[in-house]
Amino acid sequence: MPLYKSNAPTATAQSLIWKIEEPESFFSKQLGFSGHQKTEPRRLEYLATRYLLQHLIPDISFSDLKCHPEGKPFLDNSHLHFSISHSFPFVAVALDQQPIGIDIQVFQQKIIRLQQKFLSPEEQILFKNEIEKITLAWTAKEAAFKWFGEGKVDFIQHMPIRKLAFSEQNAHLEMDFLRTNPQQKLLLTGAIEPEFAWSVTIA
Repeated sequence: MPLYKSNAPTATAQSLIWKIEEPESFFSKQLGFSGHQKTEPRRLEYLATRYLLQHLIPDISFSDLKCHPEGKPFLDNSHLHFSISHSFPFVAVALDQQPIGIDIQVFQQKIIRLQQKFLSPEEQILFKNEIEKITLAWTAKEAAFKWFGEGKVDFIQHMPIRKLAFSEQNAHLEMDFLRTNPQQKLLLTGAIEPEFAWSVTIA
């Protein structure tokens, strides 16, 4: 059971990260259905995220899993909020009683040249042109985007990251989320792991 990490970012929230090492048949047997995506990695990500959802919500009915027009998934007839993310071979799921967002991303060299698309010049200084920290910044903005769930967000203009700090194994970020009315300060926690970075909203 390659449960990579279990985390309780707040008193009511839970998040799980899984490293996929099992065949499709493992997840299909546990879930009672198969994936229909074209490639094996996508099918594994699909099945593994639902396996984690079932772990967090044992009585889940996947027929209640719907998507808003903007793409945010939700559970019909439930007070619970969840968020999912995948970056093969890792998947992540977060669950809370209020809106939540989680994102995970394996390290890739190309993020250095892409950072100007989602980080302002000031943010680029904050994240020091380091792949690991830039990837962390990307996951923070993706997690915030999922938390908001209403689309039409400019990653540079609407969610500037103001602070980054580390304590023990965790990263802590403060973001001004300017897409809401009133605007608000959004806090996120996450980490830089050996192969990937991840972030989850906590307030």
